[in-house]
Amino acid sequence: MAATNRVDIDGVSLRLSHPDVLEIRWVGQDEVMDQLLAAWFVIEERDLPLNPRIIGKPGVGKTTLAYAAARQLGRDVYIYQATMDTRPEDLLVTPVVGATGSIEYTASPLVTAMIKGGVCILDEGNRMSEKSWASLAPLLDNRRYVESIVAGVKVKAHRDFRICATMNDDASTFEIPEYIHSRLMPQIFLDFPDAQDELAILQENLPFVDEQVLKYVVGFLQAAHEAEAPFTVRDGINIARYAAKTARARKTGKGGRGAALKDAVRMTLGEDALKFLRE
Repeated sequence: MAATNRVDIDGVSLRLSHPDVLEIRWVGQDEVMDQLLAAWFVIEERDLPLNPRIIGKPGVGKTTLAYAAARQLGRDVYIYQATMDTRPEDLLVTPVVGATGSIEYTASPLVTAMIKGGVCILDEGNRMSEKSWASLAPLLDNRRYVESIVAGVKVKAHRDFRICATMNDDASTFEIPEYIHSRLMPQIFLDFPDAQDELAILQENLPFVDEQVLKYVVGFLQAAHEAEAPFTVRDGINIARYAAKTARARKTGKGGRGAALKDAVRMTLGEDALKFLRE
C-alpha cells in the first residue's frame, strides 16, 4: 500500500479509504442543487458549513444530487452505505489483522473524508441505530471531530470537509434522535421530477435508447406520480433499459416496441404497474 494512503494521528497509523469515482451528472431540478451548495458554503473564517439531510423516496436521485454537488466543488467523494447493522467502529476506524499478524487500523470513508478534506455522503442514514449516530454527534456540531475508542485517537475534520445524509422518507428502520435531528440541517426535500426533467434524466443515462421509448416511459412515470405510486426515475431507467435489450434480443422493429415495454414493466415492477401504461 502506498505511503500516501496512510496517515499517522497521535502515533497511530491509519490506512485510508479510496474515494468513489462515478460517471454521473445531475440533470434538472437546479433549485435543490443550489440549496445543497448553499448549506456547504462558508461565508468567512468564523463560519462553519451545515450538515444537510436530503429526504425523498428511494430512487429519486438523492445520492446522485449529493455526489454531483461535491464534484461541482472539486472535492473527492466518499460514500458510506448505512445499514441497521452499522456499528460506531464501522463508521470511524476498524481494526484488522495485518500481513504480519499485528493489528492495523483502517479509516472508514467518513473518517478518510474528514482527514483529506473531501465530502462524505452518509447514504440511507435513517437505517442506523442511535448508538451509531451518537458517535457522530461531536462531528456534526462546532467541535467537528470524532473519537475512535477502538484506535484510541481523536480525528479532527479538515476545514474543507463536508457531509450530508440521505434519508428515505418511507423506509426508516430507526428513529433519528432529536439531538441528531438538530445537527442535520437544513432538510432538503427531493421530489419526483417533472416530465421534462424526467426525459432529460433518461436521455442522460440511456443515450442509446430510442427517444420514443423514453417518452413512453416518461408517460408511464408521470401517470404513476399522479396516482402517488412509489415508482421513480430509477425504475424508469430499468424499464427502458430492459425493454431495449428485449427488443434487440428479439430483433423486433418499431412494431415490437410496445410489447417489449409492456413486458419490461411487468417484469421490473409487477403486474399491478401495467395500469399506468398509456396506449
